[in-house]
Amino acid sequence: MIKKLLGIAPKLESDGSYSPSKLALKLGTSDKTDFENISYQKYKGVQSKILVIFTEHKNLKMKNNKLFSTGNHPVEALLPMLHLRNAGFEFEIATPTGKPVVFEMWAFPKEDKHVQSIYAELKSDFESPLSLKEFISSSFDKAASYAGVFVPGGHGAMIGIPEDKNVGNVLHWAHENDLHTISLCHGPGAFLATQLNGKEFLYKGYNMAVFPDSVDNQTPLMGYLPGKMPFGLSETLKGLGVNLMNTKMDDTVCVDRKLITGSSPLASNNLGKLAAKTLLKELS
Repeated sequence: MIKKLLGIAPKLESDGSYSPSKLALKLGTSDKTDFENISYQKYKGVQSKILVIFTEHKNLKMKNNKLFSTGNHPVEALLPMLHLRNAGFEFEIATPTGKPVVFEMWAFPKEDKHVQSIYAELKSDFESPLSLKEFISSSFDKAASYAGVFVPGGHGAMIGIPEDKNVGNVLHWAHENDLHTISLCHGPGAFLATQLNGKEFLYKGYNMAVFPDSVDNQTPLMGYLPGKMPFGLSETLKGLGVNLMNTKMDDTVCVDRKLITGSSPLASNNLGKLAAKTLLKELS
């Protein structure tokens, strides 16, 4: 009751999950973003496609068994996509089994016309995405048409995706075909799938920006998460040999070989710019 009065109690949703408290939403979300509408020299080559792997799941179980109402963070997904679209790239939208993309709509920047525009433009693709199985069967022999793979952030990227063998297969395919892999925040949870089926973790020794566990551990105090995370992503990646480039929730971005990463929602605009400029430079 006291937490509710103070505005730090997570909000109970109709399905039994919890979305962030009033205070957490006030501190952690915004109606507008810092997107910079840059006019790039558009890419006009054959490697114009980017596969975007979204989560199709909404509820993440915390250590205390409470469910966090999550999905893909709209800013972390759509700002990088805005930059990549402005740079001349096009998207193929996929989820693990082809179920609709799930967004954290409580984090949607309602007054940002650029985000609203690309969301409306791709809404039908979000509602009817490819399945990864379908993508693998139809596109693995067409790598020459792709520039890379993008895995957006949001805590929803931690649901099922790290354990999905098709995610691992797609990331190995991108790596083997010298394509770029782009991700931020909790999206690098997908990288854990590269070690499934006895395969070697792809990113040992890589520099990477990832959402820090130390922040995830603090957010239940203000009602952002309804409990502790089931496991710490940044420390898990560190244990696999990743070199972490950030210790805070900030706008850090990083390029290491063909891997482009960002640390948090605050890095969404920077990640988009970096990804667009990197792809244009290397593919032109």
